[in-house]
Amino acid sequence: MGGTTIRLLLAVGMLLLGGGARAQQLSIWHDLGDNGTKWFNEAMEDFARTHPGVSIKPVSYPTDQWFGRVTAAINTDTAPDLIYNNYERVIRIATQTGKIMDLKAALAGVPDHGYLSDDDLRVATYRGSMIILPIQRVQMAFGARKSWMAKVGEGFPVTWEDTKRTARKFQDNDPDGNGKPDTFGFALQASNARSLIHMLDLFVFGSGLKHTVIDPDGKIVIDEPRHAQVLEAFLRIFANDKLVPPDTVNYAFNEMYQVIEGGRAGFFRVGDWNVNKWTKQAIEGDFVAGPWPKFFPDLPNAVVIGGMRGVAVPENSPNKALAVQFAQFLLSKPAQQISLNTVGSAVRKDLDTSALVEQSKRFANPEWNLVAYDFPESIHPWYSQLEEAYYRKLMAAIASPPADWQAFIKQTAEEMRATAKTLAAKPN
Repeated sequence: MGGTTIRLLLAVGMLLLGGGARAQQLSIWHDLGDNGTKWFNEAMEDFARTHPGVSIKPVSYPTDQWFGRVTAAINTDTAPDLIYNNYERVIRIATQTGKIMDLKAALAGVPDHGYLSDDDLRVATYRGSMIILPIQRVQMAFGARKSWMAKVGEGFPVTWEDTKRTARKFQDNDPDGNGKPDTFGFALQASNARSLIHMLDLFVFGSGLKHTVIDPDGKIVIDEPRHAQVLEAFLRIFANDKLVPPDTVNYAFNEMYQVIEGGRAGFFRVGDWNVNKWTKQAIEGDFVAGPWPKFFPDLPNAVVIGGMRGVAVPENSPNKALAVQFAQFLLSKPAQQISLNTVGSAVRKDLDTSALVEQSKRFANPEWNLVAYDFPESIHPWYSQLEEAYYRKLMAAIASPPADWQAFIKQTAEEMRATAKTLAAKPN
């Protein structure tokens, strides 16, 4: 038997004995764009050191497409190995497919996960099942164009009165200096229930209040005096003050980002994942991030922890065991460090922040107040239906503003109480 033949047989034998992890490619579908793809590719390079022959194919879809593609793929047994997104989006996939793996045992197999808080674990769990491993906390700050503030003679706003006054100047005083009336006070979104209520969440929690629509005990809070004050101010941005582009009612994430990155808005949401791109491209660092507007003298305003991104494994994942191992690896220090450097967020507390741009360092080592969103989706299984009903009421008021906002809010609250009672009485 020749040397070449012997070497070939040895190679085949090693492949047969070397375990199923060799020469395998994992697919992961996400919506984080180029930064997310870069993160997964770099994390896989590290993972492959202990899993030779394994590679990854990250595929990024716009958020709205991600839902449809993931649901269809899982329901037709053509699922990717892993999916990655915000917890509430994975809840929606779990609800629509019933085929998201419970990762409790996988988390137990991660040796050093004590940095995950009770809130992190709570939001990762839906109907008793851990549907994601929590990988990135999502901080959302209030952003303002730095050069525009200088142009109109204003500083970063603290109170709502500061914010509204400056937004009007952004809209009326040609802060970009192009001689055209093409700038707006705010970039917001309102094309669906989660788009609009998410924006409202940030103003509510950022003002120091708890809960936007409903509390954990099922109590509707929208007509409590302080909640009603923030809600009215928020709705007036659209309906009375008209400080957003006229077609904002049709904006989802992508359209809102086009307004921000196109340099047409003075105030906007800044997520920790936005900072790298907006520093190096798009608006080229011409922004300042900080807490959301202050409405009440006795309540501190804050930056909002508005969600948790995590990795999930479909029950029909083609390489399920290996997919779980990679999901666990995303909580390791090397993968978390790459996550912080490429996307701007992580959950571990033992990471090096020295390579981050200045604005990212502010998110990584925050000196501002932080408040956490309350994740009603993980407490009330029917919350999304309640939110849809609430959204329809708010959109009708934006289209035809009531003469008395407080009366409208009171009436809406009573309707939501009736709706919540009906939804809670239905079997899951």
